[in-house]
Amino acid sequence: MIKVALLLDKSNDWIDKHIPRDLSDTSEIELHKIYDEKKAQDFDIVFLLGYTKIIKDKTLKSNKLLLVVHESELPKGRGFAPLQWQILEGAKDITICLIEALSLVDSGDIYEKTILSLNGTELYDEIRSKQAKVTFELITRFLRKYPNHSASRQMGEATTYPRRTAKDSKLNIDKTIRDQFQLLRVCNNNDWPAFFEHSGSKYILKIYKDE
Repeated sequence: MIKVALLLDKSNDWIDKHIPRDLSDTSEIELHKIYDEKKAQDFDIVFLLGYTKIIKDKTLKSNKLLLVVHESELPKGRGFAPLQWQILEGAKDITICLIEALSLVDSGDIYEKTILSLNGTELYDEIRSKQAKVTFELITRFLRKYPNHSASRQMGEATTYPRRTAKDSKLNIDKTIRDQFQLLRVCNNNDWPAFFEHSGSKYILKIYKDE
């Protein structure tokens, strides 16, 4: 029996609704979904999903293996919100890596890798849906191999993305919609919507695709 935990972050729980029902559809996996890092103890594998906090050394030591999904061609693009930053840069094919979680953030060995392909029209919810699909494809692939898994070290010079905050959703009223469409795509209508400021007032913009 493989004891597996999905460690989720309540402040960043977008992936929760995308967890496939058949992820543990085998007698070999005992699956747990947890939100409190203190409960992440004595597992064979802990997957950190949308987890934005730095994992404590105690957690690293009290489980056999911790893994995190990171959306960049590591070691380039370590840090925060790599998917959003790359979309803003105009990327459509984005490397997704399943790596070991270590005390040095995003520095772990790579166990699985694939490509997330976007067509450039997806808005926030569509992007998250595709991101989740690829995430669980990597997790499933790893679980099918476990414990006969292998890993490769990250090679090359590391770069790091900064944390994104609500102020990063600010539009420039002197630029066109076309110029700022990538920013509109990554804005979350509920938590960090696009906005602009004019004549001392702040205005909120929400974007939806007409299906």
